[in-house]
Amino acid sequence: MEMLKNHMMFGISFVAAFFAVTVAAAQEPASPWAETEQTAVRLISAVTAVGDASGAPLGLHFKLQKGWKIYWRSPGDAGFPPRPDWSGSTNLASASLRWPAPERFSVLGMQTLGYKDEVVLPIDAEVSEPGQALSIRLKVDYLTCDDICIPYTAKLALDLPAGKASPSSFAHLINRFSSAVPGDGGAHGLRILGLEALGRDKGASLRIAAASTTPFDAPDVFVEGPVELFFSKPKLTFKDGRRTASAEIAVDGIQYVEGGLTGAPLTITVVDGPRSAERTFAPGAIAVSADGGEAGLSIAAVLGLALLGGLILNLMPCVLPVLSIKLLGVVSHGGGKSRDVRMSFIASAAGIICSFLVLAGGLIALKAAGGAIGWGIQFQQPWFLIAMGLIVVLFACNLWGFFEFRLPSGLASVGATAGNNDGLVGHFLTGAFATLLATPCSAPFLGTAVGFALSRGPAEILWVFAALGVGLALPYLAVAAVPVLATRLPRPGPWMVRLRQVLGFALAATAVWLITVIAVFWARFRRAGSPLCSS
Repeated sequence: MEMLKNHMMFGISFVAAFFAVTVAAAQEPASPWAETEQTAVRLISAVTAVGDASGAPLGLHFKLQKGWKIYWRSPGDAGFPPRPDWSGSTNLASASLRWPAPERFSVLGMQTLGYKDEVVLPIDAEVSEPGQALSIRLKVDYLTCDDICIPYTAKLALDLPAGKASPSSFAHLINRFSSAVPGDGGAHGLRILGLEALGRDKGASLRIAAASTTPFDAPDVFVEGPVELFFSKPKLTFKDGRRTASAEIAVDGIQYVEGGLTGAPLTITVVDGPRSAERTFAPGAIAVSADGGEAGLSIAAVLGLALLGGLILNLMPCVLPVLSIKLLGVVSHGGGKSRDVRMSFIASAAGIICSFLVLAGGLIALKAAGGAIGWGIQFQQPWFLIAMGLIVVLFACNLWGFFEFRLPSGLASVGATAGNNDGLVGHFLTGAFATLLATPCSAPFLGTAVGFALSRGPAEILWVFAALGVGLALPYLAVAAVPVLATRLPRPGPWMVRLRQVLGFALAATAVWLITVIAVFWARFRRAGSPLCSS
């Protein structure tokens, strides 16, 4: 009797345990595997329920047979990455894949990037109504390759109930692959210091500089840019006991990209074992090196190009507000004294040249600190653009006669009104403002001279930027040398009111352009969920 009782208790315990395991398995937040002969993929969740959070950490879990791979977000010379379609889901506001650092596969000279064996692509899923159940219906197209490539489509379903959220058994797995998603590298002791474009067309390449707090082991570097470009495997050199690395990467397809290597943003990813770092370089932050088309130029030839480039910069459409201020400054001297004209235009030229030297000093300091440098780099900063937009709008309103403004302590008026005052400070600031608005512009010979300077040392940077300043200031110097060009103009009178109004519209057009640039930055950073600053 006692034995029968023990058997019954064992049977009940076994059934209870079986039920507990079955119920737990049924409640595991994962879709069934979508299996093929080479792959298996499912959708998993790091939490058991939605809870009160605005989103749910999910993962797209791949397991691959030996030798088979899937592709990274930028696949390289061939292939395509997993492409999710979330239509059919309910209470899902948005979902985006994140990409752990990939590995490189080289086959017959082709370079591809992706994953083997097992990978989880973390998913940031935002719910429409926090606290309500979430129903995910995902269709994902992906390509798996070994000796051949096979495209597949998997249909996955995952339901997360409403209620208190707690970590699931998949939380550790998703977190492990989330930690492999490249960030700025700070947590891994990695830094991407800078990016240079070498050459222009066939034979052009990129040079990436990186640093590590511990010696590099076996780093690799991946570049993402326009789809027309193809990037080779990097050639690496090391210094400082393998704590600094330089990677040179050949680039093909530049002729199909408007603006060449510096015409579009480039994202650089450095991977060294489990460590990784990522940085995106906007076009203005990509230095153009002379290692290529400009390598044979002498410093005298480069200074000549800089002088010519600065002069031509006066004629570029983007310098329209500067031309407006110049023109108003010239006509305001009609009937004036030659000495006053000469001193005012020399002051404006000095403002331009001194501003270029200040800009050169800033670039030298940035380069010494390991930052990325380039022509017009400050125009990659949205707060700078906002400030410039406000200043230009104020100048336009001043020209339209809405108000007059002067600096404290009796300083001369700034900007467009500077030409109406005898104070040399105002004329000097006019030149400085001209330089500030000219720096996002490009002109023939300008890129060659700036690229040469930024790839050299502090002395070359100072000389080249001084020559650029002299070139931009040449019209001012011409009027200073021949004051009669201004003094023989009609004396200021009512006709200048109309001229000021016309020139105000030129400044207003510049303000509209700056606003459109700011809008692009704002939209990009809202999508990224980042503060309003650029890398």
